[in-house]
Amino acid sequence: MKFTLSWLKHHLDTDAPLDDILYALTDLGLEVEDVVNPLDKLKDFTVAFVKEAEKHPDADKLRVCQVETDDGVQQIICGAPNARAGIRVVLCKPGMYVPGIDTTIGVGKIRGVESFGMMASERELELSEEHDGIIELTGEPAVGSKFVDWLAANQPEKIDPMIEIAITPNRPDALGVRGIARDLAARGLGTLKPVPTPEIKGSFDSPVSVSIDDDTLDGCPVFYGRLIKGVKNGPSPEWLQSLLKAVGLRPISMLVDVTNFFTMDQNRPLHVFDADKVVGNLRVHRAKGGESLTALDDKEYSLDAGMMVISDDNGPESIAGIMGGAETGCTEDTVNVFVESAYWTPTEIAVTGRKLKINSDARYRFERGVDPAFTPDGLDHAVKMILDHCGGEASEVVVAGAVPDVSRQYKLDTDRVQSLVGMEIPAETQVATLKALGFGVEGDQVTPPTWRPDVLGSADLVEEVARIASLTKLEPKPMRRATGVQKPILTPMQKRESLARRTVAALGYNECVTYSFIDKASAELFGGGTDAVMLGNPISADLSHMRPSLLPGLLAAAARNQARGIADMALFEVGPVFHGGEPEEQEVLATGLLVGHTGPRDPFGARRAVDTYDAKADAEAVLSAIGAPDKLMVLRGANNWWHPGRSGKLSLGPKNVLAGFGEIHPKVLNAMGVKGPAVAFAVHIAKPPFPKKKTTTRSALNFSDLQAVDRDFAFVVDDKVEVLTLLNAAKGADKALISDASVFDLFSGTKAEAQMGEGKKSVAITVRLQPKDATLTDKDIEAVSAKIIDKVSKATGGVLRG
Repeated sequence: MKFTLSWLKHHLDTDAPLDDILYALTDLGLEVEDVVNPLDKLKDFTVAFVKEAEKHPDADKLRVCQVETDDGVQQIICGAPNARAGIRVVLCKPGMYVPGIDTTIGVGKIRGVESFGMMASERELELSEEHDGIIELTGEPAVGSKFVDWLAANQPEKIDPMIEIAITPNRPDALGVRGIARDLAARGLGTLKPVPTPEIKGSFDSPVSVSIDDDTLDGCPVFYGRLIKGVKNGPSPEWLQSLLKAVGLRPISMLVDVTNFFTMDQNRPLHVFDADKVVGNLRVHRAKGGESLTALDDKEYSLDAGMMVISDDNGPESIAGIMGGAETGCTEDTVNVFVESAYWTPTEIAVTGRKLKINSDARYRFERGVDPAFTPDGLDHAVKMILDHCGGEASEVVVAGAVPDVSRQYKLDTDRVQSLVGMEIPAETQVATLKALGFGVEGDQVTPPTWRPDVLGSADLVEEVARIASLTKLEPKPMRRATGVQKPILTPMQKRESLARRTVAALGYNECVTYSFIDKASAELFGGGTDAVMLGNPISADLSHMRPSLLPGLLAAAARNQARGIADMALFEVGPVFHGGEPEEQEVLATGLLVGHTGPRDPFGARRAVDTYDAKADAEAVLSAIGAPDKLMVLRGANNWWHPGRSGKLSLGPKNVLAGFGEIHPKVLNAMGVKGPAVAFAVHIAKPPFPKKKTTTRSALNFSDLQAVDRDFAFVVDDKVEVLTLLNAAKGADKALISDASVFDLFSGTKAEAQMGEGKKSVAITVRLQPKDATLTDKDIEAVSAKIIDKVSKATGGVLRG
């Protein structure tokens, strides 16, 4: 947003120095990005007096001037047609930089005659495009006085500083100079000048009427218009041209410049139709799709279905709220005009502007939000300026729709400034601040003005009060601390996440942090990819769905590393996954991935490919660290992205699954571009039961000092019997005495069947008996052994191998 200091003072009565205004703007949140002050480049130029001017001996168009300066009389050669004795001029001494010609003046000879400086024209000082002669100063300024002092007294508009500020998307009111002036007035840098709305009586009914289709009222709630007949278009006045040029706009004609002026002045975009080129009446509607329109930028645009347009009987004449059409644009021959002032909703304008790739001042403002209540007033202001400068006669106002009601109220709690911001501001000061910003205050209820769509709650009222008071006044204070030892602030779940993360890292894994959203194809591989977890506005087409598992991100990282020659990896992540769109369908997992082999190649053959038991051991280590019971069931039936025969799940009962582990399914590895072998585990951190009693100490170590006894058993069972079934049966023979059971030999295949019968195998297990009260006797051991044999026989149908 660009504006000049004089433009600001049109709305703000202030004597504040420029530096104070610049500081206040940034402090108010309207960050100053650039300041162009003509005084900076003109401050060294001084006033001089031409005492004599004679023809150059060797050039008819040059004059040899004797010029009185503050350094005495100097000889200067000048070729300007108005160089003559008796005038006061602007002196450029040797060594001075002249911005208009990008040159530093020096002492030189022109046709053999020395010249000690230069007398400047307006273009050479970048004051205007005038260069037909040197500047002649009116009055009698003292020789040697500053040229800028003369400009300030006689032509202040030519040294008007231009200020550029950055506007955040939540402050559309600051896209008008009046909104900026209002903020500065509330800060105390001046008084906001009243700008009354002119009363214009129409002398005839407009021959052009306006209608809004029912399906378009949500995008254009209201449309105001007025026809002016008998105007005389031409160049706008000098003051208006100067303002527009200062902010980078090119003056075109009065009818066009007036719309640009109010766009910048009061954030009120307008449009002027050449009424003689409008066929029939105007209609605001949605495009059917396929229509085309040549806009004022001389580019042709094809309209999609649903885009809002303004049409006459010939078809579309304006892309609503974005840019008018060239067919009904104003020219020097325009005599009758129809002035439009409408309110367009931000979302509709933003969608259309993006699709058509049109960047206009109107779109920039409408998609951020203009003041809907100012729609009729903005029309009256524009019509008044056109009548004053172009003449003509105005019709009655044409209205379609109604101004939308955006009124709302919030409670003002004056104590919240202290709790939210940490500043102490008296209640009466807070109320005065809000009133200065245009808020309505009745008791503790505050009504935001219609030009502030960003104020949407009581906390926003606090922000406004603190912003105007200046956050630079906020003094840092130490937080109050209670005496003694503070209570722990981490939740049990947070502690578990930390323990899981530290445990997996201690196992030799490298932590990854991946996006919580992935592409749909990858999500579908792991049971996701539904519409419930699809993002409404993804940052990329490859990041369209919330992840149902941490494995897609880890496998993608493994694929990238393999492409760079890294074959052996141990990666892990602890983070959220999403099984649906509701909060309760989110959980935190700790997932590890092993790819390749257990270590580097060596001459002893110790290196091997990672397998399911590596993943199982690591999953058990994580579960143990977060407090899961030691004895867990190992079951089949893991999800379909695991290898069906080389995976399992650890659970407390058949329903409470604590972790899954095993090889990744080959189809998944192929889809993700990972070369196997690859095994993984996924621990559900919240599933293990939390301790019922909260204590800061560990439980007592339950350790027996009696010697344990190991007994070996070999059973002949059917080849289809799972070893896990046999182990669980053996452990259940005496849960108090048997501490562990494991397989140490498996004899199967053709040789085994030759000895034990077809379809048979031998499974040898070792069972550890750990007494707690007394040393075991042979009788005790034989009794437990008999129970083990009986239990295994009943569970598997096997017999003790002879």
